[in-house]
Amino acid sequence: MANKAEIERRRTFAIISHPDAGKTTLTEKLLLFGGAIQVAGAVKSNKIKKTATSDFMEIERQRGISVATSVMGFEYDGKKINILDTPGHQDFAEDTFRTLTAVDSVIVVIDVAKGVEIQTEKLVKVCQMRDTPIIVFINKLDRVGKDAFDLLDELEEKLNLNVIPLSWPIGMGPDFKGVYSRYEKSLKLFSPHGKQSTEDTVEISDLSDKILDKRIGERDAETLREEVEMLEEVYPEFVHEEYLEGLVSPVFFGSAINNFGVRELLDCFIDIAPSPQPSITETKEINPYDDEFSGFVFKIHANMDPNHRNRLAFVKVCSGKFERNKNYLHSRLGRKLKFSSPTAFMAEKKSIVDEAFPGDIVGLHDSGNFKIGDSLSENEPLKFKGIPSFSPEQFKYIENTDPMKAKQLAKGIDQLMDEGVAQLFTNLRNGRKIIGTVGALQFEVIQHRLKHEYNASCRWEPIQIHKACWFTCEDKNKFEEFANPKIRLIAEDKEKRKVFLTSSDYELRMEQQNFPEIKFHFTSEFDS
Repeated sequence: MANKAEIERRRTFAIISHPDAGKTTLTEKLLLFGGAIQVAGAVKSNKIKKTATSDFMEIERQRGISVATSVMGFEYDGKKINILDTPGHQDFAEDTFRTLTAVDSVIVVIDVAKGVEIQTEKLVKVCQMRDTPIIVFINKLDRVGKDAFDLLDELEEKLNLNVIPLSWPIGMGPDFKGVYSRYEKSLKLFSPHGKQSTEDTVEISDLSDKILDKRIGERDAETLREEVEMLEEVYPEFVHEEYLEGLVSPVFFGSAINNFGVRELLDCFIDIAPSPQPSITETKEINPYDDEFSGFVFKIHANMDPNHRNRLAFVKVCSGKFERNKNYLHSRLGRKLKFSSPTAFMAEKKSIVDEAFPGDIVGLHDSGNFKIGDSLSENEPLKFKGIPSFSPEQFKYIENTDPMKAKQLAKGIDQLMDEGVAQLFTNLRNGRKIIGTVGALQFEVIQHRLKHEYNASCRWEPIQIHKACWFTCEDKNKFEEFANPKIRLIAEDKEKRKVFLTSSDYELRMEQQNFPEIKFHFTSEFDS
């Protein structure tokens, strides 16, 4: 329990949303308030050449989208904040889903004009399955959008959230005057200069105070009084314990691009968000206050620094204290490893750390020892539960377009597959390499990264595959009876396990009927 104070001051959370809701912009402004950066990047501005701090991969800078989870830590008001900025695009959802296993709460960003979008629905369902506490930030109030009451209804209907607005907007678009904070009992006046100063905040404990009329005008003041009165009739009082249990979701309004409403969100967040929570393994529950260190790998990223070709495993510390140069048990390999240069993150900027506590994310230099889901502990082998694996849905042959760079291509494919965003299959009949992904945009990202990070070029060729099914059988003769006649449909994955590449659901059902002894597995995570 010696780490109690360090554990209780940590807040580890993810920011999730549909693409273009302003998630990365919000991350930037949180980092600004935390003093972690001095200038925010403009993700899509052609006038400002700086790019978002959290979008550090070359393709992210070019496309203006996030395609990989970024980890950023900073200190704010005595708390250690760990932000995980996740991809919004559905083709990269598996990275986001895995990231959600490493956080204790989330902030969901909603575009005021578009409301709840499809990817947000999927991500919130994943959070609800884990009872993860959710705060909602309704963004882009400087633009004309949906009515605030309608948005609250939409959050409840589409996301199945019990919302409690802790701030309330005064107008929107060109008529946006500011936000009344129900949580702080104060009025935040909007000015589109991107800087929120103390002069813009008016303490208002009583909305009937005539100072309200002077600051925002009589008509808007009266509208605000009526709407806040309505809120107090419709929505219950905020109860902290209900939020921690995932039963209610506070809602805030603001404009991240203008730095407005972000400080109020951050101040409330560090006040109410949970400190590190227990984790579940196959044998027991891990309490963050346990003395012995434990943690798991939720992400692997090749080429964090292309100049050094380094590969990092992202480890969420779950209990105890992680210490540099101390031996830890790698549960899957069954042997002890020690790490001389563990790193903490500020997007792609890293610094070596001597120790880390539950809630922290540590980067470990990896020479191929780690897979996603691997665990580290002091003595007892552990296997953490709830880390999702994915079956590919799209497939293409990958062909080398430069025979002189075959070695670079092979190395690039090998390292990128370890990140868990795609899988490699080798056809046993002709030896051709097949890449399987969850989303089509992954092929573009892989091709781009091979070119720019490994100096290897490739092209894609179509292949008709409906599903990849790993298969096992205790009877070796039955195994061969199934596999041998179908050699053109059989491949091996990176671990040399056999995979059946079926062209249709019908074909798969027929094989399941004809070979009941064969066990088909629809993800690569199974006990072989």
